[in-house]
Amino acid sequence: MEWFAASEYWTSRLVFQRALAVVYLVAFLGAALQFRALIGERGMLPVSRYVARVPFRRAPSVFHFHCSDRFFAAWAWTGCAVSLALVAGLDNQLPLWGGMLLWLVPWVLYLSIVNVGQTWYGFGWESLLLETGFLAVFLGNDEIAPPVVVLFLLRWILFRVEFGAGLIKMRGDACWRELTCLDYHHETQPMPGPLSWFFHHLPKPFHRAEVAANHVTQLVVPFLLFTPQPVATAAAALMIVTQLWLVLSGNFAWLNWITIVLAVPALALPGTAPDAVPGAPLWYEIVVLAVAALLVFLSHGPVRNMLSRRQSMNRSFDPLHLVNTYGAFGSVSRTRYEVVVEGTADSAPRKDEGWLEYEFRGKPGDLRRWPRQFAPYHLRLDWMMWFAALSPAYADPWFGGFVERLLENDRDTLRLLRHCPFPPDAPPRYVRARLYRYRYTTWRELRRTGACWERTYIREYLPPTRLDSLAQ
Repeated sequence: MEWFAASEYWTSRLVFQRALAVVYLVAFLGAALQFRALIGERGMLPVSRYVARVPFRRAPSVFHFHCSDRFFAAWAWTGCAVSLALVAGLDNQLPLWGGMLLWLVPWVLYLSIVNVGQTWYGFGWESLLLETGFLAVFLGNDEIAPPVVVLFLLRWILFRVEFGAGLIKMRGDACWRELTCLDYHHETQPMPGPLSWFFHHLPKPFHRAEVAANHVTQLVVPFLLFTPQPVATAAAALMIVTQLWLVLSGNFAWLNWITIVLAVPALALPGTAPDAVPGAPLWYEIVVLAVAALLVFLSHGPVRNMLSRRQSMNRSFDPLHLVNTYGAFGSVSRTRYEVVVEGTADSAPRKDEGWLEYEFRGKPGDLRRWPRQFAPYHLRLDWMMWFAALSPAYADPWFGGFVERLLENDRDTLRLLRHCPFPPDAPPRYVRARLYRYRYTTWRELRRTGACWERTYIREYLPPTRLDSLAQ
């Protein structure tokens, strides 16, 4: 079938595949380094408890059959190794069927992790990586030209990511319609980046322009992805520029980066296919068309969701995460709250003395510590601490376990933090948490104090707690 192949996207496929492999690598690396404290055998939400109450059909995962820290570590590090092999282009050194199987491996590996990750893996970019990674299996290697239907489906994912995010904003917080959301967002976003303070202090008319440009990029430009070249390339390029602007303004794990990766197959990049490219074998065309038909059929769920007045954000419509709905920041917080966790070695805790503060890697704490750049790496505990500050209900499943492990000076938990104020052999006797309001300092305050944050005590979040009281 001559229409099946699109050799003009040869270079675009190459860039897409290598970039997607890098995103896979970041995801597996985060899983390998963080799982013990989060979902390990002694984690805050152990996988073993989860698989005991959730059947395999609802959350397909290898960990239903065997679960241990050693096995999970081997699983995650295997994902890192396979991702590196794909970054190096090993799929192009294999026959077509071998390259497809190689791309299938990281998808299966990461699906098993996400489906038992619980709260820690409840973010939209987890499903986005799986949906994109599944399509990558059928994109082919250097033996054939990229198939048109897979390129189309990749654009369909990008359309849903952008258009869904635009709709959720217009249907959600009034500040999006009033063009005022960015008066607050750079200060209240989950994890600010090194430049977020400066973005917040841009003139308000500039913020209005930012929001208006965002609406155009998310509500109008996605339709241009399905137009002929060079319009589709211009649309994809505009989306990439917008995503890079978001990369500069905050830390959103790999959400922005995988959105950029998704835009690459829509670009007509310079470069040509080899002079003689054999046609795709019949079995491959049949498999690709069958998978495409399945995904188009399953897409009725995301389409109905986008058309619904009760549109959901970041929801998967099947346990394999083959089709999903996406969206972010349908509402924007006007005030930033932070949960500050402290410990004391005193046998009888005092109200205002003897308490030492734990420092997190990414979330605001020390008023003078400037935010760092962590994305695309995902600091899962730091992100969930942002949700905990919004409402204790978000923290209910895991916060007690977190405090318990601080009282034990648990090594794996402390590795997730930037600084623990207690020596390894002398854990705190009490831990407490307090809720503060944080705001960016002004230019004048920054020059005078050197602090980028100012905070005000709001209330007690968790009273002084001992280890024996948690065991009761």
